[in-house]
Amino acid sequence: MTAAGGIAAIVVTHRSAETIDACLTRLRAADGVACVRVVDNASDDGTLDIVQRHALADPRVRFIANPDNPGFGAACNQGVADLGAASPDAASPGEAGPDAKGPDATAAGAEAGWLAFVNPDALLDADALARLRAHAQHCAREALLGADLVDESGVRDEAARRRDPDFAAMLLRPSARRLGVPVDASAVLQPVQAISGALMLMPWHLFARLGGFDAGYRLHAEDLDLCRRARDAGAFVAVANDVRVVHVRGVSSRSRPLFVEWHKHRGLARYFRRFEAPRRHALVCAAVYAMIWARFPVAALRARVLAR
Repeated sequence: MTAAGGIAAIVVTHRSAETIDACLTRLRAADGVACVRVVDNASDDGTLDIVQRHALADPRVRFIANPDNPGFGAACNQGVADLGAASPDAASPGEAGPDAKGPDATAAGAEAGWLAFVNPDALLDADALARLRAHAQHCAREALLGADLVDESGVRDEAARRRDPDFAAMLLRPSARRLGVPVDASAVLQPVQAISGALMLMPWHLFARLGGFDAGYRLHAEDLDLCRRARDAGAFVAVANDVRVVHVRGVSSRSRPLFVEWHKHRGLARYFRRFEAPRRHALVCAAVYAMIWARFPVAALRARVLAR
């Protein structure tokens, strides 16, 4: 699928001190990881101190410290862009352009034909990314793959396997709001419409062809958007049921529950506007927007209570 086989891991942090040390320790020990880019969105809890220690210990690790929080998708794009002239389509190491980030960045990135987007609360086994890459390399077309995400107790995360939202159906059936689909135990690679942004592996060229994440989303739904555009572009979206990854959910979200819920609902409205609204009657669109925003106060209250 690509000339180069290394993996560039992109990690976006925000108040992630609780888990980022374990995340980076595992990524540095992971098979096939050529470089790690951490993009921090204005953490104030010691996250950057931990990241800096890893960067000093391992030249494959570099970080960007944003003074504000531009959102998850924008930061993911920023991390990929930081690889600069190290991309497979860029100049050779001896011909690096003005965007090059130094010899270590160029040398590491030149080996990376694959991108892995890893949440700071995702704890990977050493072979997890290499196994995902092996699955993707054996697919007949470009693949965007996720893993079997579980919490610390082994309970599966429904967000790992999802279908596209159908907002018009949600107006008639509240059960349609649940996007999770059951695990197909008979499938090693289970085709799904969407995987979780907590862990995504894809060829660098596919990411470039899609134009990266839509930075118009701040939090949530950008992974649904990317998966849908990937499928529309002919890519295979699936979960590797034989690759299990622990996902300690909500580490960053707990510090700002209202902020998270606001942007989650804003993201859902943006997703509807992009993919479904153009083929719906104006009255249906108005009802959907009303449904999304009527749910916000309840969801925000619940998130605030759970964050205590």
